[in-house]
Amino acid sequence: MPKDEGRALFDHATNCPVAGPFLEVGSYCGKSAIYLGAAARDAGRLLFALDHHRGSEENQAGWEHHEPDLVDTEVGRMDTMPVFRRTIFDAGLEGTVVALVGDSPRVAAVWQTPLALLFIDGGHGTEPAHLDYEGWTPKLKSGGTLLIHDVFPDPADGGRPPYEIYLRALDDGFEEFAVTGSLRALRAP
Repeated sequence: MPKDEGRALFDHATNCPVAGPFLEVGSYCGKSAIYLGAAARDAGRLLFALDHHRGSEENQAGWEHHEPDLVDTEVGRMDTMPVFRRTIFDAGLEGTVVALVGDSPRVAAVWQTPLALLFIDGGHGTEPAHLDYEGWTPKLKSGGTLLIHDVFPDPADGGRPPYEIYLRALDDGFEEFAVTGSLRALRAP
């Protein structure tokens, strides 16, 4: 995540106009959780950081963004949880950032707490991105903040699914209020 987009995450979370907790879908190693968590801490809120910690499709062996040092050699699968935990510890955010380890659609199906802010940066494939949008945006309070990362209008710049869910949000009545690089900030209807 570029620094300007991280700073925008912090600013949008700091200025979130409704009460309630924050939730990010897709924590990976915790970089975005530092920005959102710092804003949550300063406002006396919690950030729920949801990830299965097995890496998205683009993080798997043979793909462009694979990091072999994040593979648990005993099970032969990606495991970003230890790095995420260390990142949150090093940032002094263990009292503010609550790690949720699980499958996003399954957790969304049972989630009951209304959210003030939702940051979607999970799997960038068609199905994962759309399931994140469908599962989590109904949990967002009216007037709450929806942040979507890796939105690239030009297909040459990046994958389509984050852009597709951004367009769905506009069609669903969300109002865009800021753009920073590939980060889109929208207000819930």
